[in-house]
Amino acid sequence: MTASETVRPWLRLRSVPGIGNLTFRRLIQRFGEPMAVFDAVTDELLAVEGITPRLVSAIRQHARADEFSDREMDKAHRMDCHIVTQADHRYPALLLQIPDPPPYLYVFGNSAAFPVSVAMVGSRHATSYGLTTTRRLSSDLAHQKITVVSGLARGIDTAAHEGALQGGGNTVAVLGSGLANIYPRENAGLCHRIAAQGAVVSEFPLDADPEPHHFPQRNRIISGMSLGTVVVEATLRSGSLITARMALEQNREIFAVPGSVNSYKSMGTHALIKEGAKLVTHVGDILEELPPMARRQTEPPDANPSRPKGVTTLSGDEKIVFDALSPYPTHVDDLTRQVNIDAGRVAGILLTLELQGLVNQDPGKFFRRTDETPSASSKMVTSR
Repeated sequence: MTASETVRPWLRLRSVPGIGNLTFRRLIQRFGEPMAVFDAVTDELLAVEGITPRLVSAIRQHARADEFSDREMDKAHRMDCHIVTQADHRYPALLLQIPDPPPYLYVFGNSAAFPVSVAMVGSRHATSYGLTTTRRLSSDLAHQKITVVSGLARGIDTAAHEGALQGGGNTVAVLGSGLANIYPRENAGLCHRIAAQGAVVSEFPLDADPEPHHFPQRNRIISGMSLGTVVVEATLRSGSLITARMALEQNREIFAVPGSVNSYKSMGTHALIKEGAKLVTHVGDILEELPPMARRQTEPPDANPSRPKGVTTLSGDEKIVFDALSPYPTHVDDLTRQVNIDAGRVAGILLTLELQGLVNQDPGKFFRRTDETPSASSKMVTSR
């Protein structure tokens, strides 16, 4: 069976009037795949929760109705997009865990960008502080090989995608419109940049307009395909808080970046923190909450990925301190206890390593091995 023949029944079943994502999922759980739904007898269909005689009749009428699916598949081919169904191994695994996952996604770009993702959302009318913080966090996540997911909206969403691209990583934009109708239009160029390193996705038909009711639907995908959601700036009535509530319902982590106590644009994020969201000041606050399996997936494949190769020698206490660090931030107090070296001596060693370009210091006295390989003059080896 060709790829198009595999996808066509999914499009056909989803186009049946009255069958939404939840009913679609119940049918697939009962019958396994769409063609089996069309082949099922009436009594079998009526046994599925939510299926009425009227729906059975509609399913019968759509059993061979391929006008919609042919049109969508032809246009997707011309746009160089592909359609990923729930039966496809490229479908985001985390998204399958929510109650009403879309039966399929239209994808422009690379579906391989999906595995380890964190969402970044916030105000469309962001402050310079919010935009700068978003770009920094997204870039740092990209450095850790974590995909940044957002909604392509103006403000924080745009900064999240740009930060991930600047960090050389993957980012996924989830649209509230069809892929042939990019919204907002000024981000059309950004869409192509995203697709080159990640993916632009939508559950809506290719020509769908950016209808207001599409965006809450879009938000559940942003949170649903992510291990956690970071809210950077949000008012008390922000749509970003809807995304955070969806993440909570999906049993995902919720993070919030604090802002000025005088800024109404941070009132929503402060409310989230009061309700138990993890306060975020740097990427380490996010990384330490990710599941162990996800954190292992962010590690580069070589044994000592961040250790520069070369001729500078580390020995004695310097080697002990360096070996105790990892790409993930460690507080200086925890490091001192771990290595059992005098605190003043540890501080001096960290300063030396930082000056050599081997260690980075994050806000709050957190230290980690640098992601950048030093120049030849500062390369090193460790003596045993």
